Amino acid sequence: MLTSTALVLMMTIPGLALFYAGMVRRKNVLATAMQSFAITALITVLWMIVGYSLAFTKGGAWVGDLSRFFLRGLAIDSVHDLAKTIPESVFMCFQMTFAIITPALITGAFAERMKFSAMMWFMGLWSILVYAPIAHWVWGGGFLGDWGVLDFAGGTVVHINAGVAGLVCALVLGKRKGYGSENLAPHNLVLSVIGASLLWVGWFGFNAGSAVSAGTSAGMAMAVTQIATAAAALGWMFAEWAARGKPSVLGVISGAVAGLVAITPASGFVNPTGALIIGIVAGVVCFWAATSLKNMLGYDDSLDAFGVHGIGGFIGAVLTGVFATQLITGKVDEKNQPVPAGLIDGNAGQVLTQIYGAAVTIVYCAVVTFIILKIVDVIIGLRVDQEQEIEGLDINLHGETVH
Repeated sequence: MLTSTALVLMMTIPGLALFYAGMVRRKNVLATAMQSFAITALITVLWMIVGYSLAFTKGGAWVGDLSRFFLRGLAIDSVHDLAKTIPESVFMCFQMTFAIITPALITGAFAERMKFSAMMWFMGLWSILVYAPIAHWVWGGGFLGDWGVLDFAGGTVVHINAGVAGLVCALVLGKRKGYGSENLAPHNLVLSVIGASLLWVGWFGFNAGSAVSAGTSAGMAMAVTQIATAAAALGWMFAEWAARGKPSVLGVISGAVAGLVAITPASGFVNPTGALIIGIVAGVVCFWAATSLKNMLGYDDSLDAFGVHGIGGFIGAVLTGVFATQLITGKVDEKNQPVPAGLIDGNAGQVLTQIYGAAVTIVYCAVVTFIILKIVDVIIGLRVDQEQEIEGLDINLHGETVH
């Protein structure tokens, strides 16, 4: 679990920082990497103060209580009910790395145009008002978990949540200057390849680590994560090849991330064949979402946070309900009879449960994200001014440049 925690932290810094930084223009590369790094620091402190307590204490159906405010009562030998095999300090840190990457994912949607000060305020408020409650609903003893929503490692809590928030950010901030008329191509895809590779490697901590033990569940979670990711990378690559005549580097790495996203909720519940299908579907559909859907609806989701994480997370959540199987979950009732898990086991209702969990998350996240953005906009303003945007955020927000 110590290793898994370190791997998930590596997904944000340097993984996501490099993945996103390579996809923007050179004048914004430092500002983009800085967002991931600063969020890592900010959310760590907020998680210690209040986030962990709101997400993972008993509380009620909607949110935890403040019994772990400033981590009080977290003794050296404390153990959490959700992770009885490890110290609570390790469980708290493991969950902290999820709380860190989720807001960092959102930054891809508004890259190259938000003020740094506004970003810090927004992310701080968002992590307390959106992330912590939803984590509690699904994992911390809240109502979605009680209803039987399956989310092994964060398809709903992390990816649908971040993707929807990203879409709302992109819509509220508006398009980048020159969107659709100027060349906004990535300045250094080698950075993005390194970032995507670190995400892929780190994701084993994300999915296998969510088993909270080095056992059979972790082993299968690791296997299906690798299979789905590879399938999605190929799915996106071949879809793009067919549509555009060439398979791009940006396409294959985006496809891999889409596969990682989609297998996340399913990783503890599906077999390798289910993972292969989930991966292929995610690769092809997320390619469509990041290209055709985005152009059709006309929003500027700069680095496809919604197209990959929102859409990929939704696909994964729904297909978890299809491909979850009792042979993997091992769940039995009080009479030791197997409990069917998903549609392929004959439990069609699980698909509806998954859709319901996703829908509740989408609505709550969208509404609260919009309110936070509007409040921050009124108080300090969300967007850099036109001159700063044209000259670049690196020099204007941070006083530094990359040559």
